[in-house]
Amino acid sequence: MEHVISMEEFHSRKVERRETGEASRGHDQPVSVDVAKWERRITIQENEIYSTSFEKENFKKLKEAQVKGKNRWTTKPKIQKVLLLRGHKHFKKYCEPRVVSIGPIHHGKPKYRLAEEYKLTLAGNFIEKSGKAGKELYMVIKNNIEQLRECFDEEVIHNYNDEALAWMLFVDGCATLKFIDSVVEKKVKEFQIKNGQVAFVQQDLFLLENQLPYRILDDLIKNSNEGENLRKSVQSFINMQSMRAETEETPPKNNKEGEKTEETPPNKESVHLLDLLRNRLLGYTSTSLENNSNQEDWNSFRNVQELRAVGIHLKSSNDSCLRNITFIKKWNFYGGTLSLPPIIVDDSTGPKFFNLIAYEMCPDFENDYGVTSYISFLDSLIDEAKDVIDLRKEGILRNLLGSDEEVALVFNEIGTDLVPNPEIYRDVRSKIQKYHEKKRMTYINEVIHNHFSSPWTVVAFTAALFALILSIAQTVYSILAYYQ
Repeated sequence: MEHVISMEEFHSRKVERRETGEASRGHDQPVSVDVAKWERRITIQENEIYSTSFEKENFKKLKEAQVKGKNRWTTKPKIQKVLLLRGHKHFKKYCEPRVVSIGPIHHGKPKYRLAEEYKLTLAGNFIEKSGKAGKELYMVIKNNIEQLRECFDEEVIHNYNDEALAWMLFVDGCATLKFIDSVVEKKVKEFQIKNGQVAFVQQDLFLLENQLPYRILDDLIKNSNEGENLRKSVQSFINMQSMRAETEETPPKNNKEGEKTEETPPNKESVHLLDLLRNRLLGYTSTSLENNSNQEDWNSFRNVQELRAVGIHLKSSNDSCLRNITFIKKWNFYGGTLSLPPIIVDDSTGPKFFNLIAYEMCPDFENDYGVTSYISFLDSLIDEAKDVIDLRKEGILRNLLGSDEEVALVFNEIGTDLVPNPEIYRDVRSKIQKYHEKKRMTYINEVIHNHFSSPWTVVAFTAALFALILSIAQTVYSILAYYQ
């Protein structure tokens, strides 16, 4: 086995040989060869020591990233900052809280100082109504702080020690539940909160950067004497924020026993309030990302005006699930019908949809981009105010925002640079595209659309046609009588 000496031992032996004159002519050559060999080996060892420490750190990061990549979709998505949409020109408008900070990302900013006082008031009232001591409820959060830390991206909580983070989450959790319950029970005025502030807070509760782990809310609910009522209030609050435009024909969802079903996902733990809202809008379905479509499935899509020009009719469906968009063509001589779920458009619509899209874009969230695909589809229908007018007339859009131009602008803003799932609405797009390709129908439907858009034009045309037929008949009769 080859003996490797240290650098200090090598230098001491080298100096010793020089001083004693040990190296003779016959002995000198092998010694010089060994010296050169030792010098090269020591140089290599020194380089290996330096590069190993450098490379070790990099390979450690590489291995950690590999493990993280494998586990990315095996856990719930973490609460984090908006990433991919951060460069959007309306990012601040749609993603930054207006009046209240919830959670660690915007905590401590001066603009939310007034809201901190309101949160303490709401939290104190929640504790009082819970029938439990404040310390007891606080320990529910503090004892689970290690697990709760895992619900956040490390970047947003690294400045908080366990005690500071636990207290912040405790106050925010209690205040959030009390506010939700007060809104549902219409008791917000008891806390001297104005209607305008209520609207802004409701909007802030559904921002991606303003979320609390739902586990916190669930634990507080379980440890409150009003737990059952609080759970119902949360569900009612989500339904209130779901932008649904219910119609009288919309039947309630019932189970086999005739009782109203509970809006909770089967075998799935909710991530936060924004996740609950997404589930309410899309329904609880599998999150498959498989793409079996080809390029032919993607076609340039027409706005409402172009669809109507070729005889496609719009209809408001009785289903509030955003996934349920259908296109049906009954007869060859009659245009198809495009049915869409009705939604309410107000000041909160843009921020809610924008943050739902940002949530679907989180790198650790496996999903089918349901909301992104819906907004992309709706944006393809809306280019200008005329499109909004037609959608509004059919009850598909309920405009509580203002002018139709404002509604068109909202969907054009949030629909920019989206990459939807090609599998969603693929069947609808394909049917519409095939309908468009039948050019023989285009001109007929365009005439019908332009000249027979109302029953009165049909009556007028029928009367004119009847008069023309009578006139022709009278003329023919007169000519025949003349020759006879």
